[in-house]
Amino acid sequence: MQFARLQEAKNHIIKAHFHAMKILSFLFLITVVFLSFCSQSCRQKVKSPVTENNTQFDSSAIAPFFEAHPVLKKYEEDLVIMYRNCNYTYIWFDQKGIVEYGSSLYSKVNDVDEEGISGAFPYKQKVDEIFSNGNKNKLNDTDTELMLTSLYLYYVDKVYKGFEPKTTTAMEWLLPRKNISYSQLLDSLISDEEAGIEEAGNQILFSQYFRLRDALKRYREIEKQGGWKTIEIHPEKKYKPNDTGRAIRQIRDRLFITGDIKQNNKSNRYDSELLMAVNKYQLRNGYKSDSLISQEHIQSMNRPIEERIKAIVVNMERCRWLSPDIFTSREFIFVNIPSYELSFIRDEKVEFHSSVVVGKSMSRTVIFGGKMSYIVFSPYWNLPESIIDDEVKPGIANNKNYLKSHNMEWNNGQVRQLPGKRNSLGLVKFMFPNSNDIYFHDTPSKGLFKEENRAFSHGCVRVDKARELAISILKEDKKWTVEKIDDAMNSGKEKIASLKNKIPVHIGYFTAWADDEGVISFYKDIYERDDRLAALLFHKG
Repeated sequence: MQFARLQEAKNHIIKAHFHAMKILSFLFLITVVFLSFCSQSCRQKVKSPVTENNTQFDSSAIAPFFEAHPVLKKYEEDLVIMYRNCNYTYIWFDQKGIVEYGSSLYSKVNDVDEEGISGAFPYKQKVDEIFSNGNKNKLNDTDTELMLTSLYLYYVDKVYKGFEPKTTTAMEWLLPRKNISYSQLLDSLISDEEAGIEEAGNQILFSQYFRLRDALKRYREIEKQGGWKTIEIHPEKKYKPNDTGRAIRQIRDRLFITGDIKQNNKSNRYDSELLMAVNKYQLRNGYKSDSLISQEHIQSMNRPIEERIKAIVVNMERCRWLSPDIFTSREFIFVNIPSYELSFIRDEKVEFHSSVVVGKSMSRTVIFGGKMSYIVFSPYWNLPESIIDDEVKPGIANNKNYLKSHNMEWNNGQVRQLPGKRNSLGLVKFMFPNSNDIYFHDTPSKGLFKEENRAFSHGCVRVDKARELAISILKEDKKWTVEKIDDAMNSGKEKIASLKNKIPVHIGYFTAWADDEGVISFYKDIYERDDRLAALLFHKG
């Protein structure tokens, strides 16, 4: 892999996973303040910030509160646990009124759209009355306290937890997620006081979330300025360097808005400066980098700003589902289906990067995780029943020599393809046993990797540089030199290399991805998953 490509991979994968977040999360500020009151009340037995005779409230007030506010019922159990842990001490106001962090919470919830969240808190009017200057609040002190804690739980639920696992599983997202309850989050901060607020943040949200949030802010600002104008499309026309025309000027204007070109000289000529901008746009959006501007590129540039914003918000939600823990292993492999890319990470560096082929729309590659435990050189291919029924049996019916011509044989009632260069799995496969029967493998069909759209497989992931991946994985195993790997791949006899340490494998689905420099990439939604998720996110009911 060329050095420039490696650097790009680093920007897209490693730094997004491992660099500490630069933005101090409001959640943790509120949480730490909450803990300070809890720890004072429960551990140090000091006076509450409320009046001396009113440090606690009656726990029997909780049930009637939720009966009067049924939409908040989902938070009752966690709220009870939280207050039980701190002996039902008031949090949000003292004898002078609402404390400062209570007002900060109110402000943050009012700006929740900055987190890509649509809709409002169910009892917004009552909360507005609490913070009004005209004494409009009709709630008593205890109900005010419980309303603000419910507001806090609502914010955490929407911004940091995202949809429940039941919903994400129904959307075929099977990657592991850390299911921390509100009380567990507080307990984790209590037990590790030296970690600090920022470090605690890394334990809750995948850092890519914050990069996408920054991108959302930028793209909404572009939207406020009017977005971008539609570029003229001339059928069958491809633009090359030194071409001139009004469309060239429109392309230049478009790329200037999104920062692909730093200065707009307003020229109608396809000059070297525009060429660099076009290459940048192509690379960050999953296209091959060349000098031609095709109709597909222009159609991509013409996608409205609203559509790009929706993609950012959708992928922010996906970030909420991921546990940052899955990226803390010394070694792991990450595949992003829409970008057709695989990266092998070792010691926080990109050890290996490759283009991949993924499942076609009728046999989608599953979004899940596993642990790679062994590699098979010169593998047999044991054909799935579906392929035997759909392809092999009809082939045999039409040609009695079908099996021989495809280097196949019957084996215990099943069909398998013999090892060799004609084998559909190529010369090596990488196994992380799972119920989905998904694995990585080589392929004799190398020409498919030259395509920009690479959804061609039956569900498994074909790796362009499979030999190099095997060498990288076995690099620290002295028994497997490069020569022995090459011999095993070309021996024609199946041979297994067991891994000393299992390697986590994560197959994800992100159609928008921002690197640590703020450069955002948009990829085709090849399995048409974005609209379904967007419908849930923007549902107003």
